[in-house]
Amino acid sequence: MKKVLKIVVGVLILVIFVGTIVYLYRKSQAKPVVFETTTATITNIIKKTVATGKVVPRKEIEIKPQISGIISELYVEPGQKVKVGDMIAKVRIIPNMISLNEAESRLNRAKISLEDARTNFDRQKTLYESRVIAQAELQNYEVALKTARQDVDAAENNLQLIREGITKTAGSVSNTIIRSTITGMVLTVPVEIGNSVIESNTFNDGTTIATIADMGEMIFKGKVDESEVGKLHESMELILTVGAIDTEQFVAALEHISPKGVEENGAIQFEIRAAVSLKDNLFIRAGYSANADIVLERRDSVLAVQESLVKYEGDSAWVEVETGPQTFEKRIIKTGLSDGVSVEVLEGVTKADKIKIQNPTVTETK
Repeated sequence: MKKVLKIVVGVLILVIFVGTIVYLYRKSQAKPVVFETTTATITNIIKKTVATGKVVPRKEIEIKPQISGIISELYVEPGQKVKVGDMIAKVRIIPNMISLNEAESRLNRAKISLEDARTNFDRQKTLYESRVIAQAELQNYEVALKTARQDVDAAENNLQLIREGITKTAGSVSNTIIRSTITGMVLTVPVEIGNSVIESNTFNDGTTIATIADMGEMIFKGKVDESEVGKLHESMELILTVGAIDTEQFVAALEHISPKGVEENGAIQFEIRAAVSLKDNLFIRAGYSANADIVLERRDSVLAVQESLVKYEGDSAWVEVETGPQTFEKRIIKTGLSDGVSVEVLEGVTKADKIKIQNPTVTETK
């Protein structure tokens, strides 16, 4: 019995020992590596750069008064559409007391002169009718009377102009009524009734009463880095993404590149301007921030592979193409345009070729 037990224990120890050896051997074996493959695809490749900026109206006008005074009436509000000549506001003049006093004094002097000229004319007319003086002498007094009347009219107009900003001979023309100079939409009205305004003149820009813009013609104003500006040229296509309407994209045509750069945060930036093609069903507000993808080059419906699959040696580019199960060969290819993700393949592979992906998959051997 003891002999049988010893045999059983010995066999058990042998089995455990052999199993351990087999397990350690299998663990020491290299795990087979399986490389996945992919194929070239037909796609569009767009090489582009990005410019940040905003969308603004091409024509944006600030309406300023031609006289100083106080706003007595406002006829528009932001968002309202106006035409050329529409009334924007009315200004009530606060006359200068010195100028007003001088105008009143001038009118009084003109009236005195008129009365004197009328008296002289009437006297000379009586003498003319009595045939005491000649007609030529009477004409001199008649001219003096007409001149005196003209002086009175001029003095009255001057006084009315100082008081009210309009003369009786001006009709409907008045610089107290501020009118629109363009057709468009009112963007801002920065004044209120009762605000004092200053006229626009040589020494002062004047107070802005309203800002009006043509919202049917918008442009993109942005800036690009000096490293990219050399690749741009007029008429290039831009794809705009407006921050407030991120579900839609707009097309714009580059029309201006600034000849001078401006330093911002240590980098030189150049301003660009592009005409935006608007969509009838979308309203673009002035000042929307936007990003412009500037298309430097484009290839449509071309054969391309992922950039990460291509290896470069000197001037050559190559990929590994599967020739048999997990068997690959080096294939020289000719590349074209690249957008950093995909690269155009001109020669070397076809759509049916399986290209090796560089990250292998390790499988367990049971």
